[in-house]
Amino acid sequence: MNLQVYPSSSPLPFGLAPDEASPGWLSKGDNAWQLTATCFVGLQSVPGLVILYGSMVKKKWAVNSAFMALYAFAAPLLCWVLWAHRMSFGIYDSHLVGKPVTSLSNVFLLRQIDGGGGHKLPNADYVFYEFAFAAITVILLAGSLLGRMNFYAWMLFVPLWLTFSYTVGAFTIWGNGFLHTKIIDYAGGYVIHLSSGVAGFTAAYWVGPRHSHDREHFPPNNIIQILGGAGFLWLGWTGFNGGSPLSAGLITSLAVINTHICTATSLLVWLALDMAVYRKSSVIGAVQGMITGLVCITPGAGLVDPWAAVLMGVMSGSIPWYTMMVLHRKSAFFQSVDDTLGVFHTHAVAGVLGGLLSGLFARPKLLRLMYGTDIYGLQCKGQFHRALRQTGHQLLGAAFITAWNAVVTTIICLVISRIVNLRMDEEDLEVGDDAVHGEEAYALWGDGERMPKPRRFRLPLICQHRLVSTPV
Repeated sequence: MNLQVYPSSSPLPFGLAPDEASPGWLSKGDNAWQLTATCFVGLQSVPGLVILYGSMVKKKWAVNSAFMALYAFAAPLLCWVLWAHRMSFGIYDSHLVGKPVTSLSNVFLLRQIDGGGGHKLPNADYVFYEFAFAAITVILLAGSLLGRMNFYAWMLFVPLWLTFSYTVGAFTIWGNGFLHTKIIDYAGGYVIHLSSGVAGFTAAYWVGPRHSHDREHFPPNNIIQILGGAGFLWLGWTGFNGGSPLSAGLITSLAVINTHICTATSLLVWLALDMAVYRKSSVIGAVQGMITGLVCITPGAGLVDPWAAVLMGVMSGSIPWYTMMVLHRKSAFFQSVDDTLGVFHTHAVAGVLGGLLSGLFARPKLLRLMYGTDIYGLQCKGQFHRALRQTGHQLLGAAFITAWNAVVTTIICLVISRIVNLRMDEEDLEVGDDAVHGEEAYALWGDGERMPKPRRFRLPLICQHRLVSTPV
């Protein structure tokens, strides 16, 4: 065996010592985890939500729905690196948004940024991680518009909404905006989920409803694949919440276990309510409960105790269930807007709920580990007074995100409607994927097609002669 001999002056084994490609400020362990977490978040969208959307809708909309999700992952990447990242996290001229400056520079992408606990990471990690957040926000929004939005209108909507709506929410809460030191939003309960729920509901109003027959009869085309997409979403949330501290530390570990505790609790509560009220255990209902649990824990995943995660799971499995399964059916307001997958309930309602509960249950010690000692009302005496003050701030943040997304989404839809129709033509709505893309999800015999009549083949005369003359 050949043994590598190291210079006695080197304090580290060969391969771990700093060099030009791996400078001394770089934390290799944190860097590896951050890239892994980013991959997890990306897998939530592609293939996670691509599969989920393509399976949860009626068969004739499977291709269109999956393609909307795929496009909403590709287009934001260029927007993000060209201008949107710096608008969300860059230098600011106002309290709403940063300068639209490009991030396509080796100097910028390889610059060191602070991770958790004073560790350093390349800025490229942070740019790509936050892109994955931005992309999934737009894809979640699409869930409200499936089955009728003009794809050309969607192609315009995605970059416009990312630029004028998402960046403002990210900057005001996560960047250097006026809510930065007031709102607890650990990993996007407001920036991502409340934004997507409100914007999706608003856009659904302006786009209009699905075809009348689709709205009355819209069965999923593949329940098993729904579970596959939901699996990507659930396990991918490990990176979604686990990557937010930008380090592999104590907060990361707590955030991951809290995420799964809340999600499992929420799923079971939703399932129990379905069985108690409708006498059936619904797979789609269980997936909805899973999603609301993931959304609810997101604002405080690394900031609350595990017992609080259980309580948040109970609340996220029951309150959104009530708004979706009971209130939605009774309210003329909800019935007037065709929110295809109920994104308002699973993301907006669950996101606000998680934000308020995070304000109540967040531990000062964990807040100090994550953010520092001079923000989030930590100077208040007593947990109760701090929680009340923080809850007020959380309500303020929810009101701002809701209002901004409703107004800006309305303006974007009105502008696009002057260029192309927001909704497909009635003829296209009746046909579905084949009319829109010239493609169908399943090419199976018997699915609206006739089996061709079998052809009669005659053997050449020489073959017939051989068959006759060949002895048996």
